[in-house]
Amino acid sequence: MDDVEVRQLRYFVAVAEELHFGRAADRLGMAQPPLSRAIRELERQLAVRLFERTTRQVNLTAAGEILLRDARTALEAVTAATRRVREAGRTSPRLRIALKADIDGGLLPQILDAYHADGASLTPELILGGFGEQPQALRDGRADVGLLLHPFDDRGLDSEPLLSEPVLVALAAADPLAARATLCLDDLAGRESLGGAPANRGRPVEPRFRHDTLRPASNLPEIFSLVETGSILFFTPASVAQRYPRPGIAYRPVTDIPDSTLAVAWPQDARSPAVAAFVRAAGAVAAARDAQAEQPAPTPAHEQHRA
Repeated sequence: MDDVEVRQLRYFVAVAEELHFGRAADRLGMAQPPLSRAIRELERQLAVRLFERTTRQVNLTAAGEILLRDARTALEAVTAATRRVREAGRTSPRLRIALKADIDGGLLPQILDAYHADGASLTPELILGGFGEQPQALRDGRADVGLLLHPFDDRGLDSEPLLSEPVLVALAAADPLAARATLCLDDLAGRESLGGAPANRGRPVEPRFRHDTLRPASNLPEIFSLVETGSILFFTPASVAQRYPRPGIAYRPVTDIPDSTLAVAWPQDARSPAVAAFVRAAGAVAAARDAQAEQPAPTPAHEQHRA
């Protein structure tokens, strides 16, 4: 059997995801007849049927389901290798750090300071993305290391936790629930959170917007504008709430939501001294923060005198 080419896998994945040869051809920027011939040739090479075709629909066979899973992994690996090789060949190498803006627990400036002091450091470049995009950026070679909130899709990644902090719900200051000091998920029944999910299901792992939504908010200022109008509720780590005090928003603890955990993550096969330096710096800064938090508050002078 001849080896399967990357081009064939790309064709197959497009058809498998679209389940329509015409849409897949448009996505690939090619005509439909050569795409159909390429899929038939792939089936001939593999000696299996990948699709069940009728005049009205296209569906994956059991063999096709298996190939789709593995083909995505293979294409991801090829893309990542290409990007990493190109990055390694730059005259001025960088350390690309994936994160969502402001989702760093307030640690990023100190981490960068500690990282710069390491002899293995490279020039850092922040790769900013939307909610939940950072793990994929690490897997497909767009980033070398990242700061991510647990839980996340950790396929192919290693990680270390840095800090945990309470999760708050942001709601309009005029909302009747804002009169309460604390809330639980049952209090949020009937409300909608980011991406259209029911708020009483808790904090989404990776918020996604429905195709029919009219709320294309993609950054925190836009999201908080929606919160102020009462359109949605938004779950956020306490550190983000501290950065975004707004008179139109109330932040309340949700007692039955686990704490938010920030982690530093990197590809499992990473061998870069710069990545290791960043992970060391992140761990040291987080440990120093924990040690500072555990120190007892100083006794006021008048209390010392009374003692």
